[in-house]
Amino acid sequence: MEKQQIVYGLRPVIEAIESGRQLDRVLMQNGLSGPLAGELKSRIREYGIPFQYVPVEKLARLAQGNHQGVVALVAAVAYRDFVFVVEEIVGQGRAPFVLLLDRITDVRNMGAIARTAECAGVDALVVPDHGSAAINTDALKTSSGALLRLPLCREGNLKTVVNLAKQYGMQVVAATEKGAVHYREVDFRKPTLLIMGNEETGISNELLKMSDLRAKLPIVGQVQSLNVGVAAGIFIYEALEQRL
Repeated sequence: MEKQQIVYGLRPVIEAIESGRQLDRVLMQNGLSGPLAGELKSRIREYGIPFQYVPVEKLARLAQGNHQGVVALVAAVAYRDFVFVVEEIVGQGRAPFVLLLDRITDVRNMGAIARTAECAGVDALVVPDHGSAAINTDALKTSSGALLRLPLCREGNLKTVVNLAKQYGMQVVAATEKGAVHYREVDFRKPTLLIMGNEETGISNELLKMSDLRAKLPIVGQVQSLNVGVAAGIFIYEALEQRL
């Protein structure tokens, strides 16, 4: 894995945030305190940047110099705002087809889904800012660069995204083995937000309840679920086939 670009030190990280530099997340030493630390935490809240507290040993492995208890991982891609992306698509007279990835944690799955999505003309990917695979150099490689070409939206609240999608007239389709609708019965020619869930637990109950349709793939073997990357590919290409 190539080393991810970082910014470290309290003042440099604050300046990076204020300059609008896109950060994947900020890692802070447990118990970090003081005036500058307070200012940093304020900026993190203000700009909605993902963060986590980590042991100082992890920071020392990432930064060679005096990190002062904080290391920021620079985003490998430029994130877009979900509303702006949808309005841009609607403004072009097209029915949006957006893929929401609910806590996909495997970098290879993330990259493979992005590659399929870009090939099939998906308009955007939405990922949560917590609990999702890092969009790093490994993900970029697995996606064959698709993550650099697809509009990628990182959102703090996926329920808000679903509600916004509905406000824009998009049907919300949950891909789940618990579904009652065969995937080919879904009309993907309509504006659509398609949700794919976590590798182990699937789509969260909150998002399932908010969906308009729960669509399933036929399973006839002993194993009762497909790899999420494979399942996403089937759904995405069904949508492409209908839209062509």
